[in-house]
Amino acid sequence: MSHTPHELHEEFPDKADRIQALKQSDAHFARLADEYHEINRAVHRAETNVEPMEDLAEVDLRKRRALLKDQIWGILSA
Repeated sequence: MSHTPHELHEEFPDKADRIQALKQSDAHFARLADEYHEINRAVHRAETNVEPMEDLAEVDLRKRRALLKDQIWGILSA
């Protein structure tokens, strides 16, 4: 499989250890990270035409990914 951009450890490289620890210790954070991962993969599949979708659906996924990223950053920066 090709490289999927926007993975959490790439978005927040200085927080990689904290991300891993929170995934194991905080169920809410783990759920957000899992949802981010799923949406990020869907966006990547749409961008590469592996699973094409309507433009509005792709925009919606990008917005959801951005919202999740903001929520994740809020936890990481607390």
